[in-house]
Amino acid sequence: MVMTRRELIQAAAAAGVASMTGRAAAQAGTLKISHQFPGGTLTEGDFRDRLCRRFAADIDKRSNGALKAAVYPGSSLMKTNSQFAALRKGALDLSLVPLSYAGGEVAETNIGLMPALVPSYEVGTAWKTSEIGKMLAKTLDEKGIVVLSWIWQAGGVASRTRPLVAPDDAKGQKVRGGSREMDLMLKAAGASVISLPSNEIYAAMQTGAMDAAMTSSTSFISFKLEEIAKHLTTGRNKAYWFMFEPLLMSKEVFAKLPKAQQDIIMAVGAEQEQFATDAARADDRNAADVYAKAGAKVYDIDEPTVKKWQTIARETAWKDFADRNESCKALMAAAQKLL
Repeated sequence: MVMTRRELIQAAAAAGVASMTGRAAAQAGTLKISHQFPGGTLTEGDFRDRLCRRFAADIDKRSNGALKAAVYPGSSLMKTNSQFAALRKGALDLSLVPLSYAGGEVAETNIGLMPALVPSYEVGTAWKTSEIGKMLAKTLDEKGIVVLSWIWQAGGVASRTRPLVAPDDAKGQKVRGGSREMDLMLKAAGASVISLPSNEIYAAMQTGAMDAAMTSSTSFISFKLEEIAKHLTTGRNKAYWFMFEPLLMSKEVFAKLPKAQQDIIMAVGAEQEQFATDAARADDRNAADVYAKAGAKVYDIDEPTVKKWQTIARETAWKDFADRNESCKALMAAAQKLL
């Protein structure tokens, strides 16, 4: 049978569609994981990148190759502040991102970096199974986000010229707090605040636009701030800076997966939590060692100092957060039950 020109064109078009559909199907099982932190390997580098790679390897193994994931470090897939919104829309599959970065979009997420509200890993770990954790997970679910791994990191302050340990030390310093609420507490303590993502801290401190920066111990190491900082307040003991940096998944993407694959993803996500806590604690110690070796003076925080920060936070950041809406008020009340 001889095909007409029209039939040949139609057949070619159909073949093209089939080819495109085949490629899409082949790629459908590859989830994209985005994060802002430096890339590494399964065993070396920033533990947040390693966690994502462990997660990818484990879901592949557990699903016998049916689930695959690719990790995009260093905001190479999309900009840092675009990740949360992309998750909600289903435009991004997974992200390990500081929850408070979404504070301008979803007010409740600011509780992920609430000054002095989580003073220890023990309190942070307790969130997941307590009232506060269940409420936060429900809030995120309603916004189109599924929490896979509950990850808390202690942090502190790297300073160029003088230390920032107690509230009195903040006076006159230009400081990056990392969240609106942290900034409120810092302002009340007498600091000027600077707002920018953690991967931009180095340049700001190097130029003198910033005197001190609060971030996680892991970021202190990964972003090599010891090259310019002369003082480090660590998270080795207590901390008034604890950040919730969960591994999140788009609910829209999650819902499209078979139940068996959903179960694997949730199980593997939960299994990363002990690794994250151990690695975060190790980085608290490592950061202190790295900075001391570089010639910086290192300081730890005790319980009385945490209480001083909590006194300021309670009348500024905590009150402001609770006053934003009824949901925020309920979250704050539930979180304080663990103190």
